[in-house]
Amino acid sequence: MAEYNEDAYKLARKAYIEYSCPFERALLSRCVGCGRSSKLNLAEREAIACGDAAVREHCLTFYQAVHENAQFALKINPDAPWPFGKEIRAQCGGVRGLAEAMGEAGNEMADIATTVLRGNERFGGSEAFPYSEIMRAVVHFEPRKRRA
Repeated sequence: MAEYNEDAYKLARKAYIEYSCPFERALLSRCVGCGRSSKLNLAEREAIACGDAAVREHCLTFYQAVHENAQFALKINPDAPWPFGKEIRAQCGGVRGLAEAMGEAGNEMADIATTVLRGNERFGGSEAFPYSEIMRAVVHFEPRKRRA
């Protein structure tokens, strides 16, 4: 079997994806959705691109705030890389928790961009989001189990 060239994959990814989605793992796991995203297949892998650079900035700000707030809730060392399971909990639980905090359905039908934009409208920006409520959703989110 041929060696897989990770560097070549990263170069191809940069060439094809102008704006990466900060919630790519959540979208690939299908725990939430996004009407502004598009799926690409690169080197037998799936990748998600964002189709709206302006909205991506709002999503990125929310993503960073969720990670900052979730470090304590998920017992993560700030200097250590995030394990996949905790990353999924932060991304999926974060979006679902924000939707629930606004009285919307916090399920796989939650649209990331729409939820973040509505949250910005309602709370006046991501710094004013109710992170204590959002962190409850992050902690209680259970990723789907592996197939046996």
